[in-house]
Amino acid sequence: MTQQPRLRRTLGLFDAVVIGLGSMVGAGVFAVLGPAAGAAGSGLLIALAVAAVVAYCNATSSARLAARYPASGGTYVYGQERLGAFWGYLAGWAFVVGKTASCAAMALTVGAYVWPGQAHAVAVCAVVVLTCVNYLGVQKSAWLTRVIVAVVLGVLAGVVAVCLGSGSSDAGRVGVGMSGGSGGVLEAAGLLFFAFAGYARIATLGEEVRDPARTIPRAVPLALGITLCVYAAVAVAVLSVLGTDGLADATAPLADAVRAAGAPGLVPVVRAGAAVAAVGSLLALILGVSRTTLAMARDGHLPGPLAAVHPRFRVPHRAEAAVGLVVAVAAATTDVRGAIGFSSFGVLVYYAIANASAWTLRSSVTARVVPAVGGIGCVVLAFALPVSSVVAGGAVLVTGAVAYGVRRMPRSR
Repeated sequence: MTQQPRLRRTLGLFDAVVIGLGSMVGAGVFAVLGPAAGAAGSGLLIALAVAAVVAYCNATSSARLAARYPASGGTYVYGQERLGAFWGYLAGWAFVVGKTASCAAMALTVGAYVWPGQAHAVAVCAVVVLTCVNYLGVQKSAWLTRVIVAVVLGVLAGVVAVCLGSGSSDAGRVGVGMSGGSGGVLEAAGLLFFAFAGYARIATLGEEVRDPARTIPRAVPLALGITLCVYAAVAVAVLSVLGTDGLADATAPLADAVRAAGAPGLVPVVRAGAAVAAVGSLLALILGVSRTTLAMARDGHLPGPLAAVHPRFRVPHRAEAAVGLVVAVAAATTDVRGAIGFSSFGVLVYYAIANASAWTLRSSVTARVVPAVGGIGCVVLAFALPVSSVVAGGAVLVTGAVAYGVRRMPRSR
């Protein structure tokens, strides 16, 4: 059998952490914080903590698996190796479909902040440009992500400083309670999970990481920890100015918070930061989806030509082009809020399979607590999402399972 061409290992620890930050920082702050506040009420910070605990468990399980199986595909590979071909396929299917919806949501967020009247057109242009960047090599993507992360963290630091330092800030508005009920808190945690889901992007890029057994287990928790601190600081700052009700009603929470804090001149800066953050998330998302597409094409679950690796740039160029095309169509025709819930369901299923895979690794009883908590948390949060998201996500999973069975029938005969 001819050895398939492999991707080039160029990413070190710093780039791995930056790609993780680029995947996470932005999506939650600019796209999810408002809807989550509407669901959780005064329990927003509790929901953030719940989402963080589940994300930590998933990150730990993913890092252990990625160190052992450093290949492109993430849980698609882990599920195959630890649970069997069907579970790996189902994880890959859930990831590709769910993250394609995430890509559309981030592209539309870019459009909403850059040119609200032409959000769909801007979204399509953003997808085309970033697909071209990814086509030129993962190192180019890593360099661009460094710039994006630096800009976004600077803007968010400014928002926190302005809000907490203004006379409009009131610590009483940040009070932690349960006005949304336990169901509302869990629904909000499921939505906020959308913001954390990028922590394992570097595991998906495992074939392009130098010394993966050492780099990936260090990069994943570092990126997740930094992101959690940023999210908590921003949530507290914005709540101190807008309160729970104001945050839930805000269409652009950070811009509204800066305006309410008495610094309307910073609103354009915040809007620009939001657009840049969404660009960073979209860039990393396209990277992750194309690598899982590559892995599934190699195994025949997706068309074989998508497994091609560019002879010069050493990237899955056909997979990236195909993903870019699908995302561009979705960005031109979908709604951002609906895409978030649908994406969260698919990604939670993906990580539930990751935790089940990590459970099978030889380890102590204590070490199995993490994948157990992560797996249970994923299932609970998935079914706490809005009913429309659960129904649509379940239908997509069933469709994928039926397609898998149909393809297997001729082989079994």
